[in-house]
Amino acid sequence: MSRRWRDLPFAVAFLAPSLLILSAFVLYPLGRAVWLGHQRCDATGANCRSNGWDQYVDVFRSEEFQQALGVTVRFALLTVPVGLALGIALAVLADKHLRGIGFFRTVFSSTVATSVAVASLMWFFLLNPSVGVLADWIGGVAKNPGLLRDEDTALWAVAVSSIWANLGFTFIVVTAGLQSIPAELYESARVDGAGGWTRFSNVTLPMLGPTLLFAGVVLTSRAFQAYGEFDLLTGGGPNGSTTSLTYLVYGNNSIIKNNVGLQAAVAVLLFVVLILLSALQIRGVERRVHYGN
Repeated sequence: MSRRWRDLPFAVAFLAPSLLILSAFVLYPLGRAVWLGHQRCDATGANCRSNGWDQYVDVFRSEEFQQALGVTVRFALLTVPVGLALGIALAVLADKHLRGIGFFRTVFSSTVATSVAVASLMWFFLLNPSVGVLADWIGGVAKNPGLLRDEDTALWAVAVSSIWANLGFTFIVVTAGLQSIPAELYESARVDGAGGWTRFSNVTLPMLGPTLLFAGVVLTSRAFQAYGEFDLLTGGGPNGSTTSLTYLVYGNNSIIKNNVGLQAAVAVLLFVVLILLSALQIRGVERRVHYGN
């Protein structure tokens, strides 16, 4: 018997705890959700019967799913690029050896310790048309009916709160990436006469490729799974303008809140969308990413 086979029992013994946890908290819930997604229930969530894989096709083609998917995609397009750009800008500004810069680094990264609930409630009061400070600054646009109650501005307002809440994470990740860039590259660029913008575009951004890829995938995943912001700020309204896929599954005002089968089907489809989207991001961007030695 080869050594590889003799070591197999030890490998299984070491992997067993991790496999048990993975099975209990990931594989079983996923399999359960896929099975529940086959069930077609009545309006009260009772009298369920299997509808097979046609259930997923029907859900995907439904107007409610398509609208929620559109809201989720728009939300991601609003939050991910802006969040990345602000994170890069703040990290570059804070990446200076200046007196007192540690205070600003602490301020910029502070939102990472803020929960979604706290951030959402803070922005809810700021944007409240009656007592909100930002509502007073913005004026008539926020007064009636308020940014969070207007179909044209509700998604933008929720996006602003999400960008602010995730800014600390992006700042910390990009700052770590900046600190891994060799100083010799900047010195060589200065010797060649490169200005600040040239150094940023030709040295900083290319060397930040792996960091930005990671941050982009994480922020996109967070945007597609965002729920607390929508629930606390808008409750999925007005008129479904902020009903994302996650709110369609869990929201109190969701049209399918009592149908376990439809909720599971939407959740599984969201999982598939996230897997495909992450794969496309990694495959499409990784070729342009420079991994330093």
